[in-house]
Amino acid sequence: MTGWTADQIPDQQGRVAVVTGATSGLGLVTATELARHGAHVVLAVRNTGAGDEVARRIGGDVEVRELDLASLGSVREFAAKLTADHATVDLLVNNAGVVLLGPRRTSADGLELQLATNMLGHFALTGLLLATLSAAASARVVSLSSITHKRAHLDFDDLMSERDYRASPAYGRSKLATTLFGLELDRRLRATSSPVISVLAHPGLTRTNLTPRAWEHRGRLGRVIARGGLLVTQSVEQGTLPQLLAATGPDVRGGQFFGPSGLGETRGRVVEARLGPEARDPAVARRLWTAAEKLTGVSYL
Repeated sequence: MTGWTADQIPDQQGRVAVVTGATSGLGLVTATELARHGAHVVLAVRNTGAGDEVARRIGGDVEVRELDLASLGSVREFAAKLTADHATVDLLVNNAGVVLLGPRRTSADGLELQLATNMLGHFALTGLLLATLSAAASARVVSLSSITHKRAHLDFDDLMSERDYRASPAYGRSKLATTLFGLELDRRLRATSSPVISVLAHPGLTRTNLTPRAWEHRGRLGRVIARGGLLVTQSVEQGTLPQLLAATGPDVRGGQFFGPSGLGETRGRVVEARLGPEARDPAVARRLWTAAEKLTGVSYL
């Protein structure tokens, strides 16, 4: 059984799709496939110069807009300009993320950088775009999780990892937070009979530039480790399929979670993936939601 492929993406003509982190890796492939199938794609990127180059390579109906998810001011500015120019948004792919294996770093707002970028920035962005998403006939929000969320645990007394910072567990917590957000968003959307659905995906172990960047702090040794790690990954085209299915599959339901099927969900054809134990707890999700509203200043639903 070969499974679902990008060739099965339905026609996206007339749809506006926003993809964060679209200049490389999973975001680049996602944006490329959406544009190839007719969508108007907004590349939401930190580096607009790189975004312009990617837009030229992709072709199709593509525009570039600046967005730094580690700055809540940038998120608000992006959302305000986008909603002024687009009456509806049909798809928001919360793809961008960082993996940091060095010392603890903070965002422009003083928040732990991995949580700020991977979850809180997207929480704020989604809330600020929700009215524009709701104006579309059948909009979707796709959030990018990771298999690392299954081993993670949120400490609400130290969400910013100030007391005991370890980079790899902090990344896992950021992805657990992302997963909880995506699921709780769907519960709240359904409770209000919203036409928007929230779906999740994870790429398994996929060959992107996040792994080399994560090891930059270790210099030459880090480059060796990164090259070794890339040997066990699947192609970025294969790794992007879960989020493309989540974004475009005609039979996708809110709250579904897609990922690879093989070798502990690290590679292979796309299937419905398994959630970690803490991600399945609505009480944890509600507590995180309250914290996220306070940290970002964005309230919705």
